[in-house]
Amino acid sequence: MTDLKQKKPHHHGDLRNALIRAGIDILEESGLESLTLRKCAARAGVSHAAPAHHFDGLAGLKAAIAEEGYRVFRNYMLDARMIGPDTPHARLRSICRGYVSFAVDNPALFELVFSFDAQASEQHGLNRDGSASYQVLRETCAPFVAAGQDPTPVELQVWSLIHGFTVLYLAGRFGPVDRDLRQFGPYEEVMAILDALPLAPQA
Repeated sequence: MTDLKQKKPHHHGDLRNALIRAGIDILEESGLESLTLRKCAARAGVSHAAPAHHFDGLAGLKAAIAEEGYRVFRNYMLDARMIGPDTPHARLRSICRGYVSFAVDNPALFELVFSFDAQASEQHGLNRDGSASYQVLRETCAPFVAAGQDPTPVELQVWSLIHGFTVLYLAGRFGPVDRDLRQFGPYEEVMAILDALPLAPQA
């Protein structure tokens, strides 16, 4: 029997966040299929019944982890955009690099974030968090959308290109995965498509 004194402590009143952090650690170490309420409880150093006070089953825990994942994902894109060159096409390249970097650094979290369908996202309150991440894309695509026009076609083109590349890249379709994408042919080919997006006249 495990000595409770040796279990990982959590801060009083912050058990929910301790369980979320434990879930993220499990994802990073063992992947999405290994994530269970019992394992999160053990990792956080609490009884297996403790998560029930904070989450509506495993789905609720996954939603809470995905919420944190969206926050981290958004910050990856914002940080990349902040340190990159300040031109419309360069900013687009920057958020795409942040997109891929998040996935490479957090593959299981990336999988979890995009595993919720629209109905499940709404049920667990993820639309707001997903929308905050999507807003980074929308802001960065704005210079390519003519004033008064629906921005969705441009946004979906960019999103589909970088998300599709990222999923294939993580799956090893282009060879070994490496966070450094400089001079990486398939990535540059995708970026070349985005570089060709015409700037739209603004009113």
